[in-house]
Amino acid sequence: MLLRAEWTPYVKRRAAELGFMACGISRAGFLEGDAPRLENWLHQGRHGQMAWMENHFDKRLDPRLLVDGAQSVISLLLNYYPPPEAQQPADTLKISKYAYGRDYHFVIKDKLKTLLADMQAEIGEISGRCFVDSAPVLDKAWARKSGLGWVGKNSNLITPGAGSFYFIAELIVDVELDYDHAIQDYCGTCTRCLDACPTQAITEPYVVDGSKCISYFTIELKGQIPNEVGGKLGNWIFGCDICQDVCPWNRFSQPTPEAQFQANPNLKDLTRSDWQDITHELFTELFRQSAVKRTGYDGLRRNIRFVTEGG
Repeated sequence: MLLRAEWTPYVKRRAAELGFMACGISRAGFLEGDAPRLENWLHQGRHGQMAWMENHFDKRLDPRLLVDGAQSVISLLLNYYPPPEAQQPADTLKISKYAYGRDYHFVIKDKLKTLLADMQAEIGEISGRCFVDSAPVLDKAWARKSGLGWVGKNSNLITPGAGSFYFIAELIVDVELDYDHAIQDYCGTCTRCLDACPTQAITEPYVVDGSKCISYFTIELKGQIPNEVGGKLGNWIFGCDICQDVCPWNRFSQPTPEAQFQANPNLKDLTRSDWQDITHELFTELFRQSAVKRTGYDGLRRNIRFVTEGG
């Protein structure tokens, strides 16, 4: 068993060995500063049809309501940035880079379970839960609190020297560790993300109206896409990377070493007409284990029609 002073270094070292690009730790407690912001955001209806965001309000703000005796929130980042040669060309219909490879939920959950099991083996009796974008946890708030970056004007977590093309996950445990501290905001006077958003979803610095986001229209929204956003979705048929692509900090993005995030080699070769003629068989072949399955074949076809036919 490890000595108490060795616990936190072990956790961070093991996280790196499992492929996480960064690991930060903060004390579990009530996110007092985030409570009014979240309440106001929901009250203004900026979550659109995502009614699930209204659920478990208290749990979103206090991890001790999710894990009995929770003392530490371990925040982890996993890079998904694809190498330039694997990225889709600008003139085709596009999906968000995070969906190129295997669904991140499966990839990260396996790594988190391994990390927790290894902590139990080396530190002792620990109870905890793994969270990957599937439970009421404010992942960006916890990552910010643990010093992994700041929340930028596009509402994404941004890490100095690394950018923002990564997934965020948490391991909430009932053991006390050494805690990290938040870093300062380095967005400065830059407004590139606000200026570039074609649907004006970034209503003001640090505030995103989820119900106006291209990702919302192409993934979360059920039914017909509103005609008023016709012509504003560009070439995006699943998700959107615009506010990240224009962010100066993402010039530091490095290709992910995670093999499971490698894109299907046929993806980048699909032309605009190939997308328009996509069959259910090709959809299944390309996205068998991808997050694109979330919208389904019919949902993707809806998006393709809307983008190519102008709404």
